[in-house]
Amino acid sequence: FTTTACALPPGAVPHDMTKFVFVTGGVVSSLGKGIASASLAAILESRGLKVTLIKLDPYLNVDPGTMSPFQHGEVFVTDDGAETDLDLGHYERFITTRMKRSNNFTTGQIYKSVLEKERRGDYLGKTVQVIPHVTNEIKEFVLRGANAQPVDVAIVEIGGTVGDIESLPFLEAVRQMSLKLGPTHFAFVHLTYVPFISAAGELKTKPTQHTVQKLREIGIQPDALLCRADRLIPDDEREKISLFTNVPLHGVISMPDVDVIYKVPRVLHEQGLDEQICMKLQLLTKPADLRRWDTLVQEELHPQREVTIAMCGKYTDLSDSYKSLNEALRHAGIHNHARVRIEYVDAETLTEQNASQLARFDAVLV
Repeated sequence: FTTTACALPPGAVPHDMTKFVFVTGGVVSSLGKGIASASLAAILESRGLKVTLIKLDPYLNVDPGTMSPFQHGEVFVTDDGAETDLDLGHYERFITTRMKRSNNFTTGQIYKSVLEKERRGDYLGKTVQVIPHVTNEIKEFVLRGANAQPVDVAIVEIGGTVGDIESLPFLEAVRQMSLKLGPTHFAFVHLTYVPFISAAGELKTKPTQHTVQKLREIGIQPDALLCRADRLIPDDEREKISLFTNVPLHGVISMPDVDVIYKVPRVLHEQGLDEQICMKLQLLTKPADLRRWDTLVQEELHPQREVTIAMCGKYTDLSDSYKSLNEALRHAGIHNHARVRIEYVDAETLTEQNASQLARFDAVLV
């Protein structure tokens, strides 16, 4: 017999099923799980992989549509009309995959589905419990989101903070999923916070130690830690974190504050996060090509002109209320070599007498 090596087409990935990356957060909220997840997806996509993202929200609302923008930021509406979390807007800005209704679900939707099944008699009179019925429903929703379109990797972002009661069913569900999937089909990435105490003049790793300890109590061992801080974390502190969290040193990634969020893919890539994920998932890919992100950052940092736009609205006290509009203006500016400055104007304070204040702006967005 003679055998011929089967050459893969450029960028193709040999795989037998979708691989999963589960992203969790600890210590405090608003660390930027959405940006971190989207940035990882962007790097993987630049390596020739087809990627999607799924957001799990632990609140009991059925969707964010009835929530105040002051409380939750904007409602991002997908192409199929679903009212979803604003992180889905970040996902669409970082990768080419379009988000759908199945890319975001809440505890409210899970319990609603479970209770409808119970009323129909689907459980055949069994006692309905969090385990296995609620966790099984969560797993079904995750798989539905991952299989909505053929992808190589599904990145699943779990909202909330590890240690909160409401996120426990989600964490238990993904723990069960990882058990069924097998070690080469999943990876856990945990986003944590390393505060700098100015009075002591040092970074403190104890909150990170505690949040990983909590995660491991649940039965989840992170493969990589993304350590948010206002500065780069020195190697000796990374070694300490590695020792106490049982995460290899190369898996302790420093995520300092950046002036442009589109720098994050480069920051993560330079520390080898995408390489580690591909090795864990046993994915054979081409090298990452982040030139488009470098160009985007350069355009934003070195504009040729500047325009100032007034944004008149009801929820101007929280800029996240208009996140997609802000980013649309920002991207339009980048493509026209211009810096866009946005000033918010509370529409309820405008009268015929003071409306003339808008004359100083280059444009007004209502």
